[in-house]
Amino acid sequence: MSERAIIDRVRKQLFIDGAWRPSADGSVFGVADPGTTATLCEVADGRAEDAKAAVEAAVEARDAWAATPPRQRGEILRRAWQLMTDRTDELATLMTLEMGKSLTESRAEVAYAADYFRWFSEEAVRIDGDYSRTPDGSARMIVTRQPVGPCLLITPWNFPLAMGTRKIGPAVAAGCTMIVKPAQLTPLSMLMLADLLTEAGLPGGVLNVVPSTSATRIVNPVLADPRIRKMSFTGSTEVGRKLVEQCAPNLQRMSMELGGNAAFLVFEDADLDAAVAGAVTAKMRNNGESCVAANRFLVHTSIAEEFTRKLTDRMAGLRTGHGTEPDVVGPLVNEGQRATVSELVEDAVGRGARATTGGEPGEGAGYFYRPTVLADVPDDARILREEVFGPVAPVTTFADEDEALAGANDTEYGLVGYVFTRDLDRAVRVGEGLATGMVGINTGLVSNTSAPFGGIKASGFGREGGHEGITEYLDTKYMSLALRS
Repeated sequence: MSERAIIDRVRKQLFIDGAWRPSADGSVFGVADPGTTATLCEVADGRAEDAKAAVEAAVEARDAWAATPPRQRGEILRRAWQLMTDRTDELATLMTLEMGKSLTESRAEVAYAADYFRWFSEEAVRIDGDYSRTPDGSARMIVTRQPVGPCLLITPWNFPLAMGTRKIGPAVAAGCTMIVKPAQLTPLSMLMLADLLTEAGLPGGVLNVVPSTSATRIVNPVLADPRIRKMSFTGSTEVGRKLVEQCAPNLQRMSMELGGNAAFLVFEDADLDAAVAGAVTAKMRNNGESCVAANRFLVHTSIAEEFTRKLTDRMAGLRTGHGTEPDVVGPLVNEGQRATVSELVEDAVGRGARATTGGEPGEGAGYFYRPTVLADVPDDARILREEVFGPVAPVTTFADEDEALAGANDTEYGLVGYVFTRDLDRAVRVGEGLATGMVGINTGLVSNTSAPFGGIKASGFGREGGHEGITEYLDTKYMSLALRS
């Protein structure tokens, strides 16, 4: 299927109560290809009235969906997994066109995203409870789990499909209805996913999708409604803090997956080639536009020069280009993101860092930035404090384990850390010592649908994926059953 045919196939309206409809005032907005800057198509621009209609649809569908047998909910997710798998090329091409990542990465994301539906299709029938006697034997304690209720799910632009399925999957499995606000930059993947879930048998009103150029226009009326009982957000820490405040009046439950500043530690005994390969994986996945991307490379002084040289060789060999071309690093998502990356690199170089490769925008009409390695990065460089969200690897050094841990933990964030060492005792010590929610040991890839994903400190709270993922969408109810003697 051609790129134009794929774009034309996407429904470009709001999806509310099982039906496609224009926005309340008929307004639309353009979706651009970051590899060319050209407009791909226009999508309905949701208004506050549309958000309220989505809430009503989710509330209306709430009780019937909660009463649906878990096996039935799981089978819908299983069918959705199969449909996504069958349409991998179509979904991947769409994602590349609207977000910029290479087709190789987009195909990997489709598989990752679909696997959340498969995982939670199995979790739907494993929602547990408990039955026990009170200590004095006078009563029985029954503990059950029930769906929390209608949810607001806010997804980011960098993983437009996987961040959707990671939230929608457990919500569907638990028996919750939902309103999804996709990112303005990448709404097309979510709209195609909504169409696919309908084909898989998801009833109307369970999933409602409202794209908009204004997040507040959608989020404010939804969170102001006390019938919305949970909010899940993936995005920046700055926005996350504001959303926490908005959830406070109605005491809505929250899952917050926020920013990161991952340290990548390479000890003197590490397999250096494996560490460099892991560094490229941890840095360059999704063009570096990932909350779990390695943001700072802390390398033992005895191997720092060799590590930097090998990493430079690998990064210099990467070619930028439109994501539909083979073996390329795609563009950043927009000019604002590229300007931020440029600013951080210029600040570091201005303070004494050296760009051993890259350090400048790439060629072409799109928002390209050359894969970059920075050596001799001083401690006061902004790039060591701020999330880069681009293909830039700043390298610093440490002398011993204590210094490595202190440097890694010297940040307000706590999403993920990476450790490369052959010493098992050290791996455990450092892994336990890192103030993060996740740790990759001798690997640059930690994401897995069967594992709990999430952070601590300014990186948020709550977990997505794993057995923990579905509990975020369940309330615990205790019933005391008194016995007549």
